[in-house]
Amino acid sequence: MATTASAPAAAAVSAARELRAGYHQDLGPGERSTLISWLAFTATFTAVRVITYSIRDGVGPFRNVSLGGAHIHHYMWGIAGLSAVGAVAVRGDDRLRRHPLLAGTYGSALALIVDELALLLDLQDVYWAKQGRLSVDIGVGAVAVGGVGFAALPLLRRVARRCFGR
Repeated sequence: MATTASAPAAAAVSAARELRAGYHQDLGPGERSTLISWLAFTATFTAVRVITYSIRDGVGPFRNVSLGGAHIHHYMWGIAGLSAVGAVAVRGDDRLRRHPLLAGTYGSALALIVDELALLLDLQDVYWAKQGRLSVDIGVGAVAVGGVGFAALPLLRRVARRCFGR
C-alpha cells in the first residue's frame, strides 16, 4: 500500500525537477523574467480582486487603507513598485536587472495599476461602477495574451530557426 501512496509523490517530485530543469535550460534570461512577470501579474491581479471583494463585503481581515481620511488606492503601490523597478533598470547592473525579484515586482506593480485603470482613465472612483469593468477586461486580456504567448513559444522558436536561422 505504501508504494501506491508514494507513486503520486514521486511523480510530483519528478515533475518539479523537470520543471526546474526546463526553466533553466529551455528559457533564456529574458524569457524567465517575462514568465515571472506574467505569473506575478496573474497572481496579484487575482489576489487584489479577491481582497477588494472581501473588503466590499466586510469579510475577512482586510480593510481599506486611509491616510488623513483619504482612501489610498492600490494603484499608488503599483506606481511606487514601477518606480523602484525603473530605478534599478536605469541605475542597476545587469545582474540586478535580471533578478527574479525585480521581474516579480514589475508584474505585481503593473497588476495593481491595471486593476484600477478605469479609475485612472475617468479620474473618478468607478471601481464598482459599470465603467470599472474596463480594468477587469484589460487585466484578464493581459493574462490571456501572456498565456498564449508562452504556449506558442515552441512554435515561435521553430519559425525563428527555420525562417531566420536563429
